[in-house]
Amino acid sequence: MIMKKALLIFAREPLPGLVKTRLAASIGIEAAASLYDAMLQDVLSISRRLIGVETVVFWACDEECLPRLAERYRCSSRRQQTGDLGQRMQAAFEEMFASGCEACCIIGSDSPDLPLACLDEAFIRLADGSADTVFGPCHDGGYYLLGLRKMIPSLFSDISWSTPLVFEQSLTAAQQASKKVFLLPEWYDVDTLDDLHALQQRRLSAQ
Repeated sequence: MIMKKALLIFAREPLPGLVKTRLAASIGIEAAASLYDAMLQDVLSISRRLIGVETVVFWACDEECLPRLAERYRCSSRRQQTGDLGQRMQAAFEEMFASGCEACCIIGSDSPDLPLACLDEAFIRLADGSADTVFGPCHDGGYYLLGLRKMIPSLFSDISWSTPLVFEQSLTAAQQASKKVFLLPEWYDVDTLDDLHALQQRRLSAQ
């Protein structure tokens, strides 16, 4: 029997002033919104190359916006629940597991050059049972990916969200839950002007 797998992408509508606010302080709100849109399109492009994995975008938006966003980005779309980041991620995982998914990974739209191999590896580890939890640690102390075979509630509470402690605290929570953990290679997100310059340099180097 084929395992049902899903990639969840947390996203916002790229409206000026509402996305990439730290970066907007350097490049302006219009440019930051355009960049966010481009980054999200890149992440969706990567996700469409996954085989046997459903991609679902969870939007931080009002319910009536979903049809328009689904059409614009050509994606399966659901609405994020309310609460802090942990509560919203927990609700998204619970929703997908309740729908029959057996392996779920969640990412954001901040890593537009994330290698497809990282996503493939996460689902391989979850599917073959060698890991119950997969983390993709980020260079800033957070994580760019969390993968689960089933819910671990402690991963979503008592975490210092939006700080350099997120990955360390989350890893400890997974280990204390006696779960098999697999770590992907460290990667990068784009939140600041320095991050943007680093992304541009990586893309130049890859040409």
